[in-house]
Amino acid sequence: MRDEVVDPQFESLLAYLKDNRSFDFIDYKRSSLVRRVQKRMSQVRVDSFGDYQDYLEVHPDEFQALFDTILINVTSFFRDKPTWDCLAAEIVPHIVQARSSRDLIRIWSAGCASGEEAYSLVMLFAEEMGMDKCGRWVKVYATDLDENALSLARHGHYSAESLKSVPAEFRDKYFEAAGDGFSLTADLRRIVVFGRHDLLNDAPISHLDLLCCRNTLIYFSREAQDRIVTRFHFALKETGYLFLGRAEMLLTYTDLFVDKHPRHHIFAKVRPIQARHRLMALSRVWEPTLEDSLARDLSLKEAAFQALPGAAVVLDSDGSLAAANDEAMSTFHLENRDVGRPFHDLELSYRPAELRSLIQQARTESRSLGVQDVHWRNLDREPIYLDLMVTPLLDESRQWLGVEISFWNVSERYQLRDALERSRHEVETAYEELQSTNEELETSNEELQSTVEELQTTNEELQSTNEEMETMNEELASTNQELQAMNDELHQRTGELDRTNAYLESILGSVDVGVAVIDKEFQILLWNERAADLWGLRSDEVVGRSLFTLDIGLPVHDLKTPIQETWLRGNLTGDKMMLDATNRRGKAIEIQVTRFLHEAVETGPQYMVLLMEEEKA
Repeated sequence: MRDEVVDPQFESLLAYLKDNRSFDFIDYKRSSLVRRVQKRMSQVRVDSFGDYQDYLEVHPDEFQALFDTILINVTSFFRDKPTWDCLAAEIVPHIVQARSSRDLIRIWSAGCASGEEAYSLVMLFAEEMGMDKCGRWVKVYATDLDENALSLARHGHYSAESLKSVPAEFRDKYFEAAGDGFSLTADLRRIVVFGRHDLLNDAPISHLDLLCCRNTLIYFSREAQDRIVTRFHFALKETGYLFLGRAEMLLTYTDLFVDKHPRHHIFAKVRPIQARHRLMALSRVWEPTLEDSLARDLSLKEAAFQALPGAAVVLDSDGSLAAANDEAMSTFHLENRDVGRPFHDLELSYRPAELRSLIQQARTESRSLGVQDVHWRNLDREPIYLDLMVTPLLDESRQWLGVEISFWNVSERYQLRDALERSRHEVETAYEELQSTNEELETSNEELQSTVEELQTTNEELQSTNEEMETMNEELASTNQELQAMNDELHQRTGELDRTNAYLESILGSVDVGVAVIDKEFQILLWNERAADLWGLRSDEVVGRSLFTLDIGLPVHDLKTPIQETWLRGNLTGDKMMLDATNRRGKAIEIQVTRFLHEAVETGPQYMVLLMEEEKA
């Protein structure tokens, strides 16, 4: 994902909010946070973050308005009804049945806003257990950062509009008419405890059967989400459930949670398990037998020895090579004349692994010893991985006869593991991008819903003043005309830009010189067709990557110091150097690399152009 640009004035504003009001927004997503603050700035007609900080110092009442804008309290009773139906049918009964006779059912509604979801949870448990038992055995902790929202939640008073999503039987059972709206019954309100809580800085509530945190994680950065999800895992019982919003997924936390209902984003806690290494089971088929024919017996043993699934050698009691099967002879390039030689005189005794100390240890301890994951290059320079086992050979009286050394080529396993790791990484990356996209979409939807609610309030006020509305309509019509004119101009400039880009691509494609454009961070901004032809990497494979991470025939690391010197000198006339390289066809070539700086009028050099021209013989 692209790094977000840090605005020093905005960071100073966040530090000011933390120091003066103890609201720490440092771990919130910058894009969403900037949008919310700018929305409030437009309402008070302030242009810059620095000016808005000054405005807060002069107008302390503005803090609450800002926090109301940032902490988008968009919620409702039984939001996303199919999800709540699944919770009522599958999860709540399981929690109630699993409760021991003396334990409370503990529930945490994190990011509860004005309390609708916390009260929705209580209603589900009251329906399952009955109101009396629910009042005695269920406790719901509802937390949020917004004190105003918590104050509304404690009162439990809601408008008739807010109760549209509440089933009719629930309205009759759990609500009472009060003034211009409805209030929850006192018995139900007493089950919920509301309090201010910071998910990142305050200790989590523990021993939970159910944790509801819907559409709250989407406002935090990836690092903050990691910390919060880990805290949620700690807070839940081993049999606990985590209930998230529709845009929140835990695809990268499979070691902590398992998705019980993927469509409804209900997760079960994964119990911690300790990884165990499996021991390799070895079967031995070389045992002395009593046969009538000694020759036949020896032939059978020889055939069994040759048929072992891997290379194997046998040393006698004096430490000399007594036998080696065909696989060992081939793998380690042994010859018949090596049989009978002292093992320590053979290269095999120390390569691919130091075997002499292992043999001595196996003899001393009278037990088999194994070594895994031995990396080795044979005489063909082919990298392979081996597992080996040193097995002592003892007679019936436990006297030392010699030792067998077995080797297994596990290179294919490593290749499969590497391929699996690459695939897993690609899948995780895709999942993270998908989750980030979903979170951004849900954030936008939350902001849009909040904006719609604000517009509805504004519309009600505007209806009482028709004259003011007419005036605003005229202003809006005038603004619309200006926007249309700006839009037409933007379309025209966009067309000009497209034509310019096409012209530039045509020029760069036609030149017989490799062209690469990099910024000060050495990231590639442009890569023409000639460069792709030289080094075998297309433009879409390199743009956005660092020049020095490319694995091509050009020794890019030899360019690092010259490039840095060109930046420092601000040389605009072009520096040249010759490099030995290998093109994409494997042919050795000589390349002349010329460096030019592109200088902006105000900010100085911003981009560097690299011309890569093959010297003809």
